[in-house]
Amino acid sequence: MTKTIGVILSGCGFMDGAEIHESVCTLLALDEAQAKVRCFAPNTSFDVIDHRTGEATGERRNALEESARICRGEIQDIAEAKAADLDAVILPGGFGAAKVLSDFATQGAECDIDPNVSQLLCDIHAAGKPIGAICIAPALVARALGKHTPTLTIGNDEGTAQALEQMGCKHDVCPTDAFVIDQENRIVSTPAYMLGPTIAPVHKGIQQTVNAVLAMA
Repeated sequence: MTKTIGVILSGCGFMDGAEIHESVCTLLALDEAQAKVRCFAPNTSFDVIDHRTGEATGERRNALEESARICRGEIQDIAEAKAADLDAVILPGGFGAAKVLSDFATQGAECDIDPNVSQLLCDIHAAGKPIGAICIAPALVARALGKHTPTLTIGNDEGTAQALEQMGCKHDVCPTDAFVIDQENRIVSTPAYMLGPTIAPVHKGIQQTVNAVLAMA
């Protein structure tokens, strides 16, 4: 039976939105596994960063419109996502996870998450369906599901790992080309570009993460 997987994006570009390599590797791995993909993003605006210089441009763009660039226009507002329609959810990383889907970038362990994202993660977990979290996205899972003490990885960054632990999770150190499974909570995570440095090991970690999520779904 074909599995339907929700992919939550946050814009287009690693400095202010969804990390493009991570997003495309996720979509490719899902397509290779013949899964049906439904992409979602919040219909909200964010401050734009010039990816050549790393400086703010003074512009604002819409995360839903920008995310549509990655998935060729096939996307819905995250407010329309329902756990009952999905077999699993996967969140690519990129700084958008920490500034669009949440305010983890500025608030750390005291962060808030987009309420629609939080609700979907909680509903997916309550239904016993798996969650995949890539790069910095485990911070969202830690905040939404911290009371369940999930085991997650963001690689080996001590400061970020400590923030996740403050939100209730257990952190496992993990290399780029590998992944961590929390069997009890049905959560799979991989560091991706939290460690990098190139797309090949990032792709390997993401492909294994996607396959592990699909095996649970």
